[in-house]
Amino acid sequence: MIIRIITVSLLLSLFSCYSFKGISIPPTADYFFVEDFGIAVRNAPSDINQRFAEALRRKIINESRLKYSEDNADLIFSGNITGYQVNSIAPEEGNTTALNRLEIRVKVDFTNTDNPDEDWSNTFSFFQDYDSNADLQSLEEGLVEIIFRQLVEDVFNKAFTNW
Repeated sequence: MIIRIITVSLLLSLFSCYSFKGISIPPTADYFFVEDFGIAVRNAPSDINQRFAEALRRKIINESRLKYSEDNADLIFSGNITGYQVNSIAPEEGNTTALNRLEIRVKVDFTNTDNPDEDWSNTFSFFQDYDSNADLQSLEEGLVEIIFRQLVEDVFNKAFTNW
């Protein structure tokens, strides 16, 4: 009997600790749409906008109850890639640098068709450092993926966790 009580208490305490990441989706929202993002910079890879939009779609599909719809969306995401730049950081002796930094900025517009008071527009940025002796083209895809992971998380949190 005591073992059952302890087991039930343990299970209840474990379940009460579990959270859905604090996601707060309006109860009237069932569908979302992510428009293809634009590119407002010239030096970015030509498909970076599509890759970002697809990463955001996957995140919302995998981590929310919302369904994707191009026609009847309650929540709409749109925007542009507004920054893609490489800067030298970590100076070394002899006018060289040890690291370069790839930074990506994305402007996201969020529209709630049921409640326009919840609409917002925000710019998100993140970066990843890499060895300045390395070739950016060989690392670019992996760096962009790492940066997108954080940017998508930030957009998701802004839209669904009220942070």
